[in-house]
Amino acid sequence: METVEALLIGGRSGAGKSSVGLEVAARLRAADVGHALIEGDLLDAVHPAPPDDPHRSSITRRNLAALWATYAELGCRRLVYTNTASVLAGEESLFTRALHGPRLIRVLLTATDATAEQRLRARERGSELARQLHRSAFMARHLDTHAAPATHRVATDGRDVAAIAAEAVATTGWLPG
Repeated sequence: METVEALLIGGRSGAGKSSVGLEVAARLRAADVGHALIEGDLLDAVHPAPPDDPHRSSITRRNLAALWATYAELGCRRLVYTNTASVLAGEESLFTRALHGPRLIRVLLTATDATAEQRLRARERGSELARQLHRSAFMARHLDTHAAPATHRVATDGRDVAAIAAEAVATTGWLPG
């Protein structure tokens, strides 16, 4: 069986993970490279948290495994996965268990506080802005310190999403040439 490969795109809120993930998927489609795209931040969107899973890690793993099983049944062997914490060393078991030992390629998107705040203010229209700003600043420091070894860091400040996605795709070796 062909080895499963997963491009993990992590980063603080406002770094551009969702936009870059969509652009990576568009580039892979244009090159006719098979893949699946999963927005990991939505895999644990349940409230309240299950009593036996307060951090929602089990529900994330179960949902990822269920989605991946469907894609794998269709012959998919490449995953583009966006999630804030996906590049952390401690998250590796999530992918090992759900995807059965994939090759992991980690890309950490970075952004300054000013850039992240500008992007978050443009997208957060409701009551979540203050919480998102606080969590984004915390996660920027946490990710910088605890990203798994060999994580490729990509600065997003002042850059076009297409250029950022091209750099992320280049880390995979999935595109011909």
